[in-house]
Parts: sequence; C-alpha cells; structure tokens
Amino acid sequence: MKSARRRQPVAKPQTKASSRRRSRRDGRPSARRSTRAHASKREPVATHSDKREAILAAALDLFAERGFHGTAVPLIANQAGVGAGTVYRYFASKEAIVNTLYQRFKQELGGLILADLRVDQAPREQFHVYWSKMAEFALAKPRAFDFLELHHHAAYLDDESRALEQQLIVLALNRFEEFRRARIIRDVRPLMLMGLVQGAFVGLMKARHHGLTPTSEAIAEAEQCVWEMLRP
Repeated sequence: MKSARRRQPVAKPQTKASSRRRSRRDGRPSARRSTRAHASKREPVATHSDKREAILAAALDLFAERGFHGTAVPLIANQAGVGAGTVYRYFASKEAIVNTLYQRFKQELGGLILADLRVDQAPREQFHVYWSKMAEFALAKPRAFDFLELHHHAAYLDDESRALEQQLIVLALNRFEEFRRARIIRDVRPLMLMGLVQGAFVGLMKARHHGLTPTSEAIAEAEQCVWEMLRP
C-alpha cells in the first residue's frame, strides 16, 4: 500500500500591503514611511527670489565697502553663496546689479521724504521733514545710505537711475528757490545751499565709521545749526 504524499504549502507572493503589515508587527518603519521621513529632512530648496536677494545683499555690502570698480562679479557670487553663472542668470552685468540697488534705495528714500512733505507746511517744517527723514533712512539702513552716497554721480548709472536722482534734486532746489525769493533763507544760489546742507548731513552720518552713532539729540541739534546757517 502506497503511503500518501504530503503536499508542501505553497508560499504566497509578498505584496506591499503584507510587507507594511509585517513591518508594523516587527516595529520597523515601512519603506514608504522611511522614504517620506528622509525627504522631510532635506534642506529647503532656494527659490528664485531667495537667490536674487542673496546676490543683491552681497553686492550691497561689497559696493559700499569696495566701490563699484573694486567689486568683481565672482566676489559677489562667493559672498552670496552661488556660482558666478548664477549671478548672470539674474543680472546681465555688474552695471545691472548696481542700478537695481540704486533704484530700490533711491525710491525708498524719496518715498520716505515725500510721504510727510507738503507744500502748505511752513519752510522750517519742510526742512525738518527733509532732514529727519534722511536721518531715519541713514540710521535704519546705513549700508544703503553709504552705497547711495558713493554712487550717486557714477558714470555707470543708467537713465532710470539718473532720473530718480534728478527728481529729488529738483524737488530740493525748487524748495530752496521758493524760500530764497521769500527771503526766508540767504540770497544764495539754491544749488550751493543744497550742497552745504547735504555736506553737513553726510559728515554727521560718517561719524558712524568712527564708532560715534549720532543720537536723536545730536541729529536735532545739527538740524537747527544748519537751518540757522541758511537764515539771512
């Protein structure tokens, strides 16, 4: 009599669901969960705006410290943490970078002054707005102020940058001319008076480079001194 042959159990093919169930029983994370956890630990990818702003921030520091001609594009790229090719992906040239910065901060400074300046204000109040708003900008953004002062007559500024500069100059000159005709200030050419005011203000702010940040009291005293200098 032949003995009955025992049938061997057939192994079922392993599915992803059974693999996950077994992983949970064993206390081990599934492959899918492990991959997701790994992906969540990756560094965030820098966006287009992030890289562009990093380049502009690096350029602002370098232009303020070294000037336009002393700053090379590879130096900007190195400080921004990008390749030189990336810089040219966002800006056609070094001139494009300096003009972008110039226009940004010139518009900001002009907007700050014009926001509180009105033609119906008394001349002394108009002068106060002009002086105090320049001081507010210079103290809040010293790098930007130094940059504007260093580059405002540069040959590499484009037409748009020059137009912004000219708008603020014409505004100041017109005010000085009105005050001169009304005999509120000295009978001196407005361009000369504006140069004296600007020179005094820049000199005051340059004290920062010697560790002497002007206090609000010092700024107010300087404002009064300059105004008295303008008086007839």
